[in-house]
Amino acid sequence: MECILFRHGIAVERTDWDGEESLRPLTPEGKTKTRKALAGIHQFGVRPTHLFSSPLARALQTAQLAQEVFGLQGQIQIANELLPDAPPEDVLAVLGALPADACAVLVGHEPHLGSAASVMLFGKSHGGLSLKKAGACSVAFDAKPRTGRGSLTWWLKPSQLRSLAKR
Repeated sequence: MECILFRHGIAVERTDWDGEESLRPLTPEGKTKTRKALAGIHQFGVRPTHLFSSPLARALQTAQLAQEVFGLQGQIQIANELLPDAPPEDVLAVLGALPADACAVLVGHEPHLGSAASVMLFGKSHGGLSLKKAGACSVAFDAKPRTGRGSLTWWLKPSQLRSLAKR
Protein backbone atom coordinates (compact mmCIF):
# COMPACT_ATOMS: atom_id res chain seq x y z
CA MET A 1 0.00 0.00 0.00
CA GLU A 2 1.15 3.50 -0.78
CA CYS A 3 -0.02 6.53 1.18
CA ILE A 4 0.62 10.04 -0.12
CA LEU A 5 0.21 12.69 2.57
CA PHE A 6 -0.41 16.04 0.86
CA ARG A 7 -0.76 19.35 2.68
CA HIS A 8 -3.33 21.77 1.31
CA GLY A 9 -2.14 24.65 -0.86
CA ILE A 10 -1.69 28.31 0.05
CA ALA A 11 -4.91 29.64 1.57
CA VAL A 12 -6.17 33.14 2.28
CA GLU A 13 -4.44 34.46 5.40
CA ARG A 14 -6.48 34.17 8.59
CA THR A 15 -6.11 37.90 9.20
CA ASP A 16 -7.56 38.65 5.74
CA TRP A 17 -10.50 36.27 6.07
CA ASP A 18 -13.76 37.51 7.59
CA GLY A 19 -15.68 34.25 7.24
CA GLU A 20 -15.82 31.04 9.17
CA GLU A 21 -12.38 29.42 9.53
CA SER A 22 -13.58 26.12 8.07
CA LEU A 23 -14.53 27.95 4.85
CA ARG A 24 -11.18 29.71 4.32
CA PRO A 25 -10.26 28.98 0.68
CA LEU A 26 -7.12 28.62 -1.39
CA THR A 27 -5.78 31.74 -3.06
CA PRO A 28 -5.52 31.86 -6.87
CA GLU A 29 -1.73 31.51 -6.49
CA GLY A 30 -2.31 28.60 -4.12
CA LYS A 31 -4.44 26.81 -6.71
CA THR A 32 -1.84 27.31 -9.45
CA LYS A 33 1.11 26.15 -7.34
CA THR A 34 -0.85 23.22 -5.92
CA ARG A 35 -1.92 22.01 -9.35
CA LYS A 36 1.71 22.08 -10.50
CA ALA A 37 2.93 20.26 -7.36
CA LEU A 38 0.33 17.55 -7.96
CA ALA A 39 1.47 17.31 -11.58
CA GLY A 40 4.98 16.69 -10.24
CA ILE A 41 3.70 13.75 -8.17
CA HIS A 42 1.91 12.47 -11.26
CA GLN A 43 5.32 12.35 -13.02
CA PHE A 44 6.40 9.70 -10.47
CA GLY A 45 3.80 7.40 -11.97
CA VAL A 46 1.59 7.63 -8.90
CA ARG A 47 -1.89 6.34 -9.76
CA PRO A 48 -4.18 6.92 -6.76
CA THR A 49 -7.04 4.53 -6.15
CA HIS A 50 -8.49 6.49 -3.22
CA LEU A 51 -8.66 10.19 -2.38
CA PHE A 52 -9.42 11.43 1.14
CA SER A 53 -9.70 14.99 2.41
CA SER A 54 -10.23 16.93 5.57
CA PRO A 55 -13.66 18.59 5.42
CA LEU A 56 -12.13 22.09 5.63
CA ALA A 57 -12.55 24.14 2.43
CA ARG A 58 -8.85 24.64 1.65
CA ALA A 59 -8.20 20.89 1.88
CA LEU A 60 -11.29 20.04 -0.17
CA GLN A 61 -10.23 22.47 -2.89
CA THR A 62 -6.79 20.86 -2.90
CA ALA A 63 -8.39 17.40 -3.16
CA GLN A 64 -10.50 18.60 -6.10
CA LEU A 65 -7.30 19.69 -7.85
CA ALA A 66 -5.80 16.25 -7.14
CA GLN A 67 -8.91 14.61 -8.59
CA GLU A 68 -8.47 16.68 -11.74
CA VAL A 69 -4.70 16.18 -12.12
CA PHE A 70 -4.85 12.42 -11.51
CA GLY A 71 -8.01 11.96 -13.58
CA LEU A 72 -9.85 10.24 -10.73
CA GLN A 73 -13.48 9.36 -11.40
CA GLY A 74 -14.48 8.41 -7.84
CA GLN A 75 -15.70 10.83 -5.22
CA ILE A 76 -13.47 12.53 -2.70
CA GLN A 77 -14.00 10.80 0.62
CA ILE A 78 -14.33 13.21 3.53
CA ALA A 79 -12.32 12.03 6.53
CA ASN A 80 -12.65 13.74 9.90
CA GLU A 81 -9.47 11.82 10.78
CA LEU A 82 -7.65 14.46 8.68
CA LEU A 83 -8.93 17.46 10.66
CA PRO A 84 -6.13 19.47 12.30
CA ASP A 85 -7.12 18.43 15.83
CA ALA A 86 -7.75 14.72 15.11
CA PRO A 87 -5.44 12.16 16.75
CA PRO A 88 -2.75 11.39 14.15
CA GLU A 89 -3.05 7.65 14.87
CA ASP A 90 -6.59 7.71 13.45
CA VAL A 91 -5.18 8.04 9.93
CA LEU A 92 -4.12 4.40 10.18
CA ALA A 93 -7.77 3.36 10.61
CA VAL A 94 -8.59 5.09 7.31
CA LEU A 95 -5.76 3.24 5.57
CA GLY A 96 -6.55 -0.05 7.29
CA ALA A 97 -9.96 -0.20 5.61
CA LEU A 98 -8.37 -0.16 2.13
CA PRO A 99 -7.15 -3.06 -0.02
CA ALA A 100 -3.47 -4.01 0.29
CA ASP A 101 -2.72 -2.74 -3.23
CA ALA A 102 -4.32 0.68 -2.68
CA CYS A 103 -2.65 3.99 -3.39
CA ALA A 104 -4.33 6.61 -1.20
CA VAL A 105 -3.87 10.36 -1.30
CA LEU A 106 -4.75 12.04 2.01
CA VAL A 107 -5.14 15.82 1.95
CA GLY A 108 -4.90 17.62 5.25
CA HIS A 109 -3.18 20.15 7.46
CA GLU A 110 -0.09 20.73 9.57
CA PRO A 111 1.00 19.86 12.17
CA HIS A 112 -1.41 16.90 11.88
CA LEU A 113 0.09 15.36 8.72
CA GLY A 114 3.64 15.52 10.05
CA SER A 115 2.48 13.84 13.25
CA ALA A 116 0.61 11.19 11.26
CA ALA A 117 3.75 10.51 9.20
CA SER A 118 5.82 10.12 12.36
CA VAL A 119 3.27 7.64 13.77
CA MET A 120 3.45 5.65 10.53
CA LEU A 121 7.25 5.71 10.39
CA PHE A 122 8.39 5.72 14.04
CA GLY A 123 5.38 4.47 16.00
CA LYS A 124 4.78 7.70 17.89
CA SER A 125 3.83 11.29 17.22
CA HIS A 126 6.81 13.59 16.92
CA GLY A 127 6.80 17.30 16.16
CA GLY A 128 9.96 17.24 14.05
CA LEU A 129 8.31 16.37 10.73
CA SER A 130 6.26 18.87 8.75
CA LEU A 131 5.08 19.44 5.22
CA LYS A 132 5.06 22.85 3.59
CA LYS A 133 1.86 24.00 1.89
CA ALA A 134 1.39 21.84 -1.24
CA GLY A 135 4.25 19.62 -0.09
CA ALA A 136 3.92 15.86 0.15
CA CYS A 137 5.45 12.60 1.26
CA SER A 138 4.93 8.96 0.37
CA VAL A 139 4.82 6.22 2.97
CA ALA A 140 4.63 2.56 1.91
CA PHE A 141 3.37 -0.41 3.91
CA ASP A 142 4.25 -4.03 3.07
CA ALA A 143 1.31 -5.33 5.07
CA LYS A 144 -1.66 -3.88 6.93
CA PRO A 145 -0.85 -0.28 7.94
CA ARG A 146 0.30 -0.19 11.56
CA THR A 147 2.18 2.23 13.74
CA GLY A 148 5.89 2.27 13.04
CA ARG A 149 5.60 -0.13 10.09
CA GLY A 150 5.70 2.39 7.24
CA SER A 151 8.70 3.05 5.01
CA LEU A 152 9.41 6.52 3.71
CA THR A 153 9.59 6.49 -0.09
CA TRP A 154 10.03 10.24 -0.58
CA TRP A 155 9.44 13.59 1.14
CA LEU A 156 9.44 16.67 -1.09
CA LYS A 157 8.91 20.38 -0.77
CA PRO A 158 6.38 22.02 -3.09
CA SER A 159 9.12 23.71 -5.13
CA GLN A 160 10.72 20.29 -5.73
CA LEU A 161 7.40 18.81 -6.81
CA ARG A 162 6.68 21.73 -9.13
CA SER A 163 10.10 21.33 -10.74
CA LEU A 164 9.14 17.75 -11.70
CA ALA A 165 5.98 18.82 -13.52
CA LYS A 166 6.01 18.89 -17.29
CA ARG A 167 6.26 22.42 -18.52
